[in-house]
Amino acid sequence: MGREFESVHQADVDATPEQVWEAIATGPGIESWFMGRADVEPGADGVVRLDFGGYSPKQPVTAWEPGHRLAYGTETAPDGRFVAYEFLLEGRGRASTTLRVVASGFLPGDDWADEFEAMARGHQMFFRTLFEYLGHFAGRAATPVTAFGPPVADRDHAWATLYSELGLSAPVSAGDGASLRFAGGAAEDGVVYYVNPDTLGIRTDGALIRFLQGFRGPLIASHHVFTDDPDEAARHTDAAWQSWLARVLG
Repeated sequence: MGREFESVHQADVDATPEQVWEAIATGPGIESWFMGRADVEPGADGVVRLDFGGYSPKQPVTAWEPGHRLAYGTETAPDGRFVAYEFLLEGRGRASTTLRVVASGFLPGDDWADEFEAMARGHQMFFRTLFEYLGHFAGRAATPVTAFGPPVADRDHAWATLYSELGLSAPVSAGDGASLRFAGGAAEDGVVYYVNPDTLGIRTDGALIRFLQGFRGPLIASHHVFTDDPDEAARHTDAAWQSWLARVLG
């Protein structure tokens, strides 16, 4: 048993089609809003490679129309599983673009519904992060950060603890102010740009801070850091966030 799925995300962004294309069709661009490391072999016969936590899918390009359309996806597994992405761009006036993103595929197994719900919430966060990046950091390349927290025994308690650490009170909503506290007394203020039961996104002046909990997994910090300040950059390394998660959730 399994199920085909499709989800659609669309927004008008204050970025040119060229800036949007840079964000979705280059390695540094993808690393500025998606997960982990990315590498792109451009062209109609190209490949998009993503590396996150040791998972490195190779995703052949199926459509390559610079400034207009990009599509790629994983190869179909023996059990029928695959995920595909399509990006459609339409330039607007005043250097803006309408961006439509379609995620589709097939999930096998009797638990496909639970997996789809978790995947859908993740996609909502990923593409909201893309829109946020284009609205505030377009044209800038980020350093991606990935850190895995300790095992989660009580999901609700873990999220409540995280909210408390960030100065947030449930129910959390987009637009709420947040504060990140680091070792040595350093702190950064930010604003929540997206939240759902599995994810939380915070934008600061120099970073997109993102927390996710996937299908049967630990809480993950997956960030994008744009700062040139060495002290701020030192607070946003994989190791620093690994320690932060262990302190907060351990």
